[in-house]
Amino acid sequence: MHSDWLWGLAGGLIIGAAASLYLLVNGRIMGASGILGGLLDGTGRSSWAERASFLAGLVAVPIFAAPAVGHQTTNLTSNVAVLVISGLLVGIGTRIANGCTSGHGVCGISRLSFRGMVATSFYLLGGAAVVLVFRHLLGWI
Repeated sequence: MHSDWLWGLAGGLIIGAAASLYLLVNGRIMGASGILGGLLDGTGRSSWAERASFLAGLVAVPIFAAPAVGHQTTNLTSNVAVLVISGLLVGIGTRIANGCTSGHGVCGISRLSFRGMVATSFYLLGGAAVVLVFRHLLGWI
């Protein structure tokens, strides 16, 4: 029996627990793009230590968890240009949408936020369209 779905379930539970804890402790929504954006544009100066700690944990936890989990295979492209352009487009999209999948998808939908549901629907539709065009039609990724 394939256990790939268990990794998704475990990751979802961890993200959901982290979002709940962040809301309970800080009284704010755990939106990664908003946390990073507040550091970059200066609007989050009053909570810079909290924001920097969150982002450091976001990077450090997978690094320390990897030895315990072992090597996982992915279908990630090895084309660096595609990765850079994708990252930039995701960053631009999160600023245009005023949030990311953690803010709108995890936290917004769990609070029954109409805005979060609409934004997440567009994220999913946009992602599906990109995969359809760039992987299946053009063969770039």
